[in-house]
Amino acid sequence: MLAKAIVPKLELIMRYSSVAAAAALTLLAISTSLHGQRPDDQIDPRSMALLAKGRAAQAAGNLDAATDTLETAVAVDPRNRAAFVALGQVADARGLPGKAIRLYREALLLEPNDVAALKGQGEALVAKGAVQRAKDNLAKIRAICAKTGCTDATSLAAVIAKGPPIATASVEPPAAKPTAKE
Repeated sequence: MLAKAIVPKLELIMRYSSVAAAAALTLLAISTSLHGQRPDDQIDPRSMALLAKGRAAQAAGNLDAATDTLETAVAVDPRNRAAFVALGQVADARGLPGKAIRLYREALLLEPNDVAALKGQGEALVAKGAVQRAKDNLAKIRAICAKTGCTDATSLAAVIAKGPPIATASVEPPAAKPTAKE
């Protein structure tokens, strides 16, 4: 008779203990992973040091070294928005607006209201001929800077007014073929 009373209780324990254990492990895993992450405003100091080196190389005109250093800064801490913006500026300086647009987009994924990234992306979009999308960026900048007023909106508006660069095909005359006289 005692066995008949214990068996239903054991069945309930066996049914629900595995679910309870799985739920406990899930909560433990989630809380541990959240506890181990740094807040978004704390960028790795090594990445910031590499960013400073990359900006110095960019200012010196050494775009190869700047690219290498800035890419390393992004690899050290992928949340370094300023490194993405600087990489976009280097790509712009090299005449690679498509790459610059992608790099500015990475910065905007981290902070959608980054005025420097919006301006840089807008300028690169104009260089690619996407003037309407650049105007969208200009509208975002004006909305962000409505109260404070910033010069980025004015400079992007000037680039948009200037329009995309006109690429003309140039044809070089063929070189004269030397004639072989025998």
